[in-house]
Amino acid sequence: MNIWNKKPITSDEVNSISARFKIDKLTAAILARRGVTEGKDIEFFLEDNERYMHNPFLFNNMEDVVDRILQAKDEEEKVLIFGDRDVDGITSTTVLYDYLTSIGIDVQAKLPGGTDPYGLNLRAIDDFEKDYGSLIITVDCGISNVKEIAYAAEKGMDVIVLDHHNPPDALPEPAIIIDPKCADSGYPFKDISGCAVAYKVVSALRFALSDLYKNEVALLTVRDEKTAEGAFVIDIMKTVNLVEKSSITEEVMPGTSVSSTRLPSYLRGQQIFVWDEKRTKAALSNIFGTGTDFNCYDFRNSVKEFWPSFGNMTLGEMRKKSKIAVYNPEFDTEIKAFFNIFVTYHDTYVSKKFPGNSKSNERDLQLVALAALADIMPLKNENRIFVRRGIDSMNKGHSREGLLELLAIQNMLEKKITSTDLSWNINPVLNATGRLGQPEVGLGIFLTKDADKRREIVNEVIAMNTKRKQFGMDAWEIGNPKAKDSIAKHGGKLCVIMDERINRGVSGTLAAKLVQTYNVPAMAMTVVENTVIGSMRSCRGFDVTTFLDAMDQSPEDGAPLFISHGGHNYAAGFSFDKSRLEHFEKALDKLVPTIRLSGDESETIEIDAELTGNELTPEILNLIDRFEPYGEANRELIFLSKELKIDDFLIMGKESQHLKLTLNTGKSKWPAIFWSGAENIHKDFDKGDCIDVIYTIERNTYNGNTTPQMKIIKAWRSV
Repeated sequence: MNIWNKKPITSDEVNSISARFKIDKLTAAILARRGVTEGKDIEFFLEDNERYMHNPFLFNNMEDVVDRILQAKDEEEKVLIFGDRDVDGITSTTVLYDYLTSIGIDVQAKLPGGTDPYGLNLRAIDDFEKDYGSLIITVDCGISNVKEIAYAAEKGMDVIVLDHHNPPDALPEPAIIIDPKCADSGYPFKDISGCAVAYKVVSALRFALSDLYKNEVALLTVRDEKTAEGAFVIDIMKTVNLVEKSSITEEVMPGTSVSSTRLPSYLRGQQIFVWDEKRTKAALSNIFGTGTDFNCYDFRNSVKEFWPSFGNMTLGEMRKKSKIAVYNPEFDTEIKAFFNIFVTYHDTYVSKKFPGNSKSNERDLQLVALAALADIMPLKNENRIFVRRGIDSMNKGHSREGLLELLAIQNMLEKKITSTDLSWNINPVLNATGRLGQPEVGLGIFLTKDADKRREIVNEVIAMNTKRKQFGMDAWEIGNPKAKDSIAKHGGKLCVIMDERINRGVSGTLAAKLVQTYNVPAMAMTVVENTVIGSMRSCRGFDVTTFLDAMDQSPEDGAPLFISHGGHNYAAGFSFDKSRLEHFEKALDKLVPTIRLSGDESETIEIDAELTGNELTPEILNLIDRFEPYGEANRELIFLSKELKIDDFLIMGKESQHLKLTLNTGKSKWPAIFWSGAENIHKDFDKGDCIDVIYTIERNTYNGNTTPQMKIIKAWRSV
């Protein structure tokens, strides 16, 4: 098997992408090699503007959520936000809590601690009832809490579910549900975090302050070009909350009676916006005669307030300037150009009318970025904008309170922060609080107003993370010796580890490490007060939530197996009464043979581009930055370079296992780190040799100076 593969692409593919999207050919080649060739996907690699995010009102139930929350504000109700114990749950709770308190709602936040199960629980509902609460909002949980939500309804409470986990067959009711994974959600991208869902709700609440909320507007255009038969073409689009709701197109010959068209019924009671009222009314008079009058508002006059240069443009000219149409050809029409400028204008208008929204939005996106990385959301579509905007804000020195202290204690304020930095140095620290049963400590980092107190909490969390690491090492020492026997027992398809000595907070960590080590799905379980609590992680295309659903329904006595279960396709949790362990084992015996795992091609390294010595300059970091953030569904760029001369080397590490090379590219000299590569020197290559290398490129910051360096994956003497 070849250790590397560079997917073949044609020059026509590269030239087409380069010309259409006005990007350099190296970037175009990498996109093509990664299969990112459609404009609707490329736009999220090239654009960072929030305008490219999806409108929150694309969620079918968003208006209902906004109205119910605003009702709670008006009626001075008590509101409970109930989140999850991980980073996504902590950040989701923070984003919603911050906004609801800012508009004067009496709100309290609660996360499951100690031995509490995942999701909303009956005790929390009872406690809230004693406090005369009337509205519960679950964040990053709730979609599986059928029994608990029905119980809350019996108590006279309303429930809003803001979740992103896979929904069960029977949804909780009565509840207003926002979950992009629900089949009828209406939202165009299902793989956003729980925090992103909370952020969308807050964005919708901010929009509800504007005059346009729930206000239907009809955009009307008469096309400049007539049909071959000489007919005029009238396009009308109805919008609500800056979302297209419906549209019609009418082709009408001059002299047609307006009553014979669909226009009167379609436009009845509508506000009609046009671009250039004088020209549009003249065209309508040519069609229907001077006796027909349309009551229109010339939207161009409003646009001129912000962008005077647009005042003399036609919609045809505006259409040619549409960047969105470059990525989405279906938007290359005059009515879509009108819609785009309508949305952009109102985004700008709202930001100027409510200037505080921009700063609050920036703070929120920092947390959305953390959640996307922590919950391993695929870094495509709008997730890329969430993370890029959040990290960019941090790098500009605008980090919100709590996050600032975390970055400081991890020595990250003097360097350019990347998605990898957050994944390795911030999210595990925050996660430690939930893993040790004290997620309220993590929440306190963001909600505590006093800076000195926040620093105390951060120090406490760092100590908790150290403890969590030890629990993780202990769990590995317990679980790993049993792994091979378990995999063999389950036909090479599954690893199942159960031991009461495993701390419940690191079951997910253990399962993930087992998957990484043995490349099969894994379950890790412990026992807490006669309840088995487990985590399942997956790989190779195997959907764990579907598997757990089948297990839940398999016991012969007809009773569900699990107390609770749910999650994502590749990561889920579950719990069941210890007395049902035999049923659990029988379910495994029955279902493991049905597991189908895809083939593993991880031994072959996919090369994104081959760089010559002339291309290896510090400017290559601009390319690295363009493809940030890296993570799920967007791995780091991997390069191949040939015949680089080893000018010098240094063996490093306490056990002398690492290798630092100085490579001469012919144009410059590059430092290169080869972790665990010391054994290669004097054996596979030596000083003065020319080598071929497969590598990534990273920044190395030392004493305040930042330089690019290679991180070698494979290296061998050039032939």
